[in-house]
Amino acid sequence: MAKVSAKYEVMVVFSLKNGEEPMKALVEKFKERIERHAEAVEVNEDWGKRKLAYPIEDETEGYYVIYTFQSQPEYPAELSRRLNITDGVLRSLVTVVE
Repeated sequence: MAKVSAKYEVMVVFSLKNGEEPMKALVEKFKERIERHAEAVEVNEDWGKRKLAYPIEDETEGYYVIYTFQSQPEYPAELSRRLNITDGVLRSLVTVVE
């Protein structure tokens, strides 16, 4: 039997090179996008601005955000694709929460 719904966690590292306002707009944009396709969306911004372990696109700092949500198994792949093609996103990782 196929899974109907699962709980996922997405960690995103946003770029700070354009300033904090564009970065906060991206954080909100992805929160709204996840809310349209998933349930029980939580945003944990406690990580905030951190130094990267190695430079990514000549940047040494990024803004870390973790989104937790529950959705159908097809949506995380689409979310990952959108994160990978969005300017202002340095890295992202989608995982299933047990």
